[in-house]
Amino acid sequence: FGGNWAGMFKSLFHYPRVFSRHANGPLAEERNTFLKHLASRGTPRSTLLRYARQLRVIAVLLDRHLPGPISREQIARHAQQWAQGQRRRGHAQGLKWPREHFLQVASAWCTFMGWWQEQPRPRAAYRWRIEAWASFLGGPEGLAETTVANYCWWASDLLEWLQEQDVPLRQITLGQMDRFMEQLSSKGLSRVTLATAAKALRRFLPYAHEQGWCRRDLAQGVLSPRLYRQENLPAGPAWSDVKRLIAATGGSTVGQLRNRAMLLLLAVYGLRSGEVRGLSLEDLDWPRRVLRVRRSKTARVQEYPLTTAMGQALRRYLAEARPDCARRELFLTRHAPFRQLSAGALYRVTHGLMERLEISSPKHGPHALRHACASYLLNDGLSLKEVGDHLGHRHLSATQIYAKVDLVGLRSVAAFDLGGLL
Repeated sequence: FGGNWAGMFKSLFHYPRVFSRHANGPLAEERNTFLKHLASRGTPRSTLLRYARQLRVIAVLLDRHLPGPISREQIARHAQQWAQGQRRRGHAQGLKWPREHFLQVASAWCTFMGWWQEQPRPRAAYRWRIEAWASFLGGPEGLAETTVANYCWWASDLLEWLQEQDVPLRQITLGQMDRFMEQLSSKGLSRVTLATAAKALRRFLPYAHEQGWCRRDLAQGVLSPRLYRQENLPAGPAWSDVKRLIAATGGSTVGQLRNRAMLLLLAVYGLRSGEVRGLSLEDLDWPRRVLRVRRSKTARVQEYPLTTAMGQALRRYLAEARPDCARRELFLTRHAPFRQLSAGALYRVTHGLMERLEISSPKHGPHALRHACASYLLNDGLSLKEVGDHLGHRHLSATQIYAKVDLVGLRSVAAFDLGGLL
């Protein structure tokens, strides 16, 4: 059966026929090498079994192409064919999950083995302009990295649209700017999002004019929906619902221990999603009982005292749930190959829990807990300055939006009957 290299198959499959099928299949040595790599990173046996079974299928389907180079389009095509076969045989109800699992395992294997046929994406003709503007915003203007990325995204959207319309930036007119904003509106974007786009473009167009990229500075002609001062209430759940949310992660599974630590960071410290995902093991200063957070908008490091509950949640997560691997990020995916948690994964955790618990909130993402934290602190008597410091705001105006959800004050007003008028 196989060769001396087939150790992983022997440890995973005890029935001779099953072992033979895996050890004598296509690319057996390459599959065994990848499984050994996963095992060295602390991958659970259940995950290794799942990967081993899928790897044999992938090797059979891609035997003509592997070992590499192989394109991502080929992987995607075979993933679709495999998913259709699984549904046809009654092994899956839909196409999504078998296709996603095929793609996940095949992509990880090809990346580890270096088999990708890298095809550099064509560089957009306007890319150099966006890069120059980004350097200006992040350098002389001193804007935060996330703000620069947001502004550049809207400028790129405009330049890509002009490219599709076959209109050079130098010849852009107010009429074309109006049509661009109209097509943004036709996508169903909210008034706040449209105003954000207009704000970014009003900053880009003067820079483009100064650089000689367009003939006129059209910034003042960019239409934007009117927004009223503090019109958008912070979209967070009630604090009682936040308590229910955290209580729902009180179990001892790997997912519950990780999610409880993350939700406490979002709710108690009011951290942003990127700040939670960006935490590393070195940010936990246990001797001083301090948590160090790199603010995503200001890039400065802020220290917080570790509360007892937070410290206990983090210690238990590290001891019982965090994968034992070389990565330094605090929060990782639960399955190999272990990597930093994505923004989508953190959103699915909060959104899924809030949906399951039927928590009423205009928004169900991680940022809703930051809003809930700010509102709770204000209602508990903290000043705007204190709340702003806690949230890492640079300007008091960023915190003032929470002042209008002063529920304690509103209740006192509601209790006054206005001389029997009500």
